[in-house]
Amino acid sequence: MTWPEVGDLPGRPVLAIPVGATEQHGPHLPLDTDTAIAVALTREVARRRRDLVIAPALPFGSSGEHQAFPGTLSIGQDATRLVLIELVRSANLTFPRVLLVVGHGGNAEPVRAAVEVLRGEGCDVAAWAPSFGGDAHAGHVETSLSLHLRPDQVRTQRAAAGTVTPLADLLPLLRVGGVRAVSANGVLGDPTGAQAQHGATLWEAAVARLDAFISAWLHPSPDQDS
Repeated sequence: MTWPEVGDLPGRPVLAIPVGATEQHGPHLPLDTDTAIAVALTREVARRRRDLVIAPALPFGSSGEHQAFPGTLSIGQDATRLVLIELVRSANLTFPRVLLVVGHGGNAEPVRAAVEVLRGEGCDVAAWAPSFGGDAHAGHVETSLSLHLRPDQVRTQRAAAGTVTPLADLLPLLRVGGVRAVSANGVLGDPTGAQAQHGATLWEAAVARLDAFISAWLHPSPDQDS
């Protein structure tokens, strides 16, 4: 869009910003997997609604736990928080409401901190992240989603299980040594049985949840207001 086209937008649309990451996703998924999922979610919900405008994605975030693997590009928690604060401040001059669609779990803390600051300044901003359940990283869940969304990007012949230990049990080692300390191939889970059909089921549920979240945010019920 050009600036006059943005200025002529009818109504008061929400600006949705996909917030992703560039980090290893095992030997079989691309580095932009989190960003691609955030973008695809935002586009699909925007296709179903008329009150959403999509910004270019933020493809970098807090991915320090993956830094031992080549290709990971992390800006850390402090920079992620500051980037989001400045970005939403700028966006709010044109768009009265801004939604952050977050595709990377490692961004959760800086996103929460940024939203807190922005709301304290009077910005109408919200953040939403999908919760797919299942394994934690580059395993059955993310591989199934990728097989559904962009199967040509999945190196299925390279898919191999990483550690299948529950994430809660891995956290002490992860905090000290990152993902490399618990998984040689960067996978937290097992992608070998991933299926596009399962990915489609997960996908439709996530899209419906995001759509419902936006509706509840824009049109809160009397109970929510109280």
